[in-house]
Amino acid sequence: MLNQLLSGDLPRSRLLSALLVLVVAYLATAPFLFSGARSLNVAATICVFLVLVASFDLLLGYCGVVSFAHAMFYGIGAYGVAIAMHKLGPTWGAMLVGAVAGLAVSLVLSLVIALVSLRVKAIFYTMMTLAVAAAFGALVTRMSGLTGGDDGRTFRLPEALTPGFRVFESQVFGTTINGKVLTYYLIFFTAALLFLLMLRVVNSRFGRVLEAIRENEFRAEAIGYRTLFYRVAVNCLAAALATCAGILMALWLRYVGPQTTVGFNVMLNILLMAVIGGLGTVYGAIVGVALFVVAENYLQSWMGSMSTSLVSVPLLAKLFHPDRWLLWFGAVFVLSVYFFPSGIVGKLRSSTKEVL
Repeated sequence: MLNQLLSGDLPRSRLLSALLVLVVAYLATAPFLFSGARSLNVAATICVFLVLVASFDLLLGYCGVVSFAHAMFYGIGAYGVAIAMHKLGPTWGAMLVGAVAGLAVSLVLSLVIALVSLRVKAIFYTMMTLAVAAAFGALVTRMSGLTGGDDGRTFRLPEALTPGFRVFESQVFGTTINGKVLTYYLIFFTAALLFLLMLRVVNSRFGRVLEAIRENEFRAEAIGYRTLFYRVAVNCLAAALATCAGILMALWLRYVGPQTTVGFNVMLNILLMAVIGGLGTVYGAIVGVALFVVAENYLQSWMGSMSTSLVSVPLLAKLFHPDRWLLWFGAVFVLSVYFFPSGIVGKLRSSTKEVL
């Protein structure tokens, strides 16, 4: 049963299996295990970025396509829902209209970009996607009447997804089951289904052709595969999945803005998570996203405690000051790339093969 659910792609490492079980258990029980909005926000962010990073891995890890326009499709999904809910009101119909419109725009735009740009090789394609993403970001800030400009756009959700809505009058395992919890589980189960879909894709004949193109595009084309078709198809699929991630994040935050969706920092974070977890392994998205998001949210507060306790040693207190958390995070990233060049998941799987 588990083998079929995971499309025959088992973790193949005891340590990796333990890590995945730990992360999934945390995400499945987060509303009941941890109190406070911050811990639930961390869990929801992991769910959303899991889809986003895994979809980017379809492009880079499995097909060898380097695209800097991935965050753009993420933003299209978020803005699609936000604009529809803002204009049409907090209804399920408006949410559906925004989601469908965002997916339609992403598919059309990704198809056009792919048909025009994928004929160009290597760095030229990457630079073209970067230019398109930059142009879209500028368009978002200029169309302030529709998108809210630099301030972004806030909106309301249907009543069933608001914190004031209660499913049960009494608490369940010490937790009030309200609209916020329902929104979280909507995001969690949607992310889980999309992740299983990506596992099915990469372990299908389609996924094997993508790997063949990544390894040697000329040879794949020589044996009869239409490589341009497969690259266009995976580009559109990845764009649609990134749009779904944007929709989920918009529902959780009830806000969208340029810095949280289409900013270059979002694209950089996607790339970092993918590299840390391991390219060419869908499971790498789970590990990379979990480590990155937890570090981003808790490393700064942990360093603040360290700095306070080391006040008697001024040099160490300054070194562990919360404002320097990016320095430490960068050092950890450099070390992880040095010791795990194929990512954490790639390293764990290769170690298991060596033992066998």
